[in-house]
Order: sequence, then structure tokens, then C-alpha cells
Amino acid sequence: MAALEVVLITGMSGSGKSVALHALEDAGYYCVDNLPPELLTPFVALERQHGAPKVAIAMDVRSATSLPLVPQQLRHLQEQGVAVQSLFLDASTETLVRRFSETRRLHPLSRMDASDKHRALVDAIELERELLGEMREQAHVLDTSLLRSSQLQGYVKALISAPATQLTLVFQSFAFKRGVPLDADYVFDVRMLPNPHYESGLRQLTGLDQAVVDYLKAHEEVDEMRKQIEQFIRYWLQALVRDHRSYVTVAIGCTGGQHRSVYLVEALAAAFGQQWRTLRRHRELDAH
Repeated sequence: MAALEVVLITGMSGSGKSVALHALEDAGYYCVDNLPPELLTPFVALERQHGAPKVAIAMDVRSATSLPLVPQQLRHLQEQGVAVQSLFLDASTETLVRRFSETRRLHPLSRMDASDKHRALVDAIELERELLGEMREQAHVLDTSLLRSSQLQGYVKALISAPATQLTLVFQSFAFKRGVPLDADYVFDVRMLPNPHYESGLRQLTGLDQAVVDYLKAHEEVDEMRKQIEQFIRYWLQALVRDHRSYVTVAIGCTGGQHRSVYLVEALAAAFGQQWRTLRRHRELDAH
């Protein structure tokens, strides 16, 4: 019998957990929202008994008092042969404030006590970050601040397709002008490299286009940057494997996230893809 696959989704309120859960439902997972942590182990045992192949569970800060139980429960499930993957959805405070304002929903931690006193929204968000800190440390983080629902669904499906026992390298391009991704383990700034934006024939193209690739390949400093980033990652890969990491996200940023960072993400993913499972993300290009 194949091992039961369990995906645990946690994260900030308003970060897109429902969207992620719908993506997993589309991928064939039996999904349960807001499962109390106390029920995690018996629920998984029941699903194994029923022969369920894939289960996705969402937990949030409404179960804050019992969330500290979860890391130990996940280790126990892994010892029993359950394939476990944990995803933590995050977003910037500014983004979360905007989303709550747009939907007019009340944050789960807004109410302070039975007298109906309420916290300010930003205070509730920061308290939630504190309460979920340990869960975030134990999971693969996905920054949803600038993602559309379709992007988030695609990213989640790509992540859960990776074997839980195998390290996956996620290479992501981004624009510094739109902020550094919250989910990056390593960030490399390549804004000092020659910029195709200033070449009229290349401005509307991207790092995926051969003309831009040829332009960047012709500059020695671009190749030197690629080699140095690759050398750094290769040097630390085995240490990351020993640390039982499932995912490592390497973010490459340039000014607009269109040319240089995209080219380097593609080049690095191709180099490491010969030996490791790799995923490519282009935050700014994927948004169109």
C-alpha cells in the first residue's frame, strides 16, 4: 500500500489558505479546513484505515492554544511512514490590511475579550505572526503578497508534486521595486549587471527570449555572477540536505524582474536540474 500523503497548510489570516486548499482539492486531495490540532493524529489514522491516498488539512490561528502540538505530531506521523509536507502562506502586513479592508472581514484575533473590546487590525496581524512563528519555521513558506489566485494555485500544485523526502530548489525572479519575496531563503541582487531595458530592441522582451539571452551571455560579468551564485549554492547544498530541508528558495532580483533576474533563474535552474529537482518562478512575468 502506498504511503498516505498529508499536506498541512497554515499561515496568516488573509494569505490565501482557502485558495490553496481548493488547488489541492482540484489535485485530488481530500481536504479539511480548520481542523483542531488535537484531532490531527486520530484524523490521519482514520484516513489511513479507510485507504485514503492524499489528504490536505488547513489549520489557522483560531486554534492558537493547541498549535504547539503540531510539530511533534508531524514528526510522529513521519515516523509512521506518512509522507508529510507543510506549507505556510505568508503576506506583508500592508497586503493583509488591504485584503481585510476590502472584504470588511474581522480578523480572528481582533476581539480581545468578552467585553467586546477590539484590537487594531495591525496589532492583531502582528500578534498572529508571533503566535504562528514556530509553525512558520517548520514549514515551506510561500509569499502570496503579489500573487493572483491562479498563480497561487499553480505554485501550490507544483510544490506538492515534489517528493517530501527529496530536496527541491525553487528559483524565483523578482523586481526589487515591488519588494523582496518573504519566502526567500537566499536573495541575490543583480541590479549592477548590464540592463537590456536600455536597449530599444530588447526593452519589451524578457529573459526568456533568445535575443535577451544572447545579450546577457555576451557580458562577462553576467556569467561571473551566475558562476558565483551557483558555486555558493552547491557549497551549501549538502548541509541543507543534512538539515532535512524539503525546499530551498533562491530569489534573484533586478529592477523590473523582467530581464536579468529571469535569465539567471533559467540558467541556474537548468544547471541544478541535472541533479536536483528544481522549480522556476517568475513573480512579475507570471502575474501577466
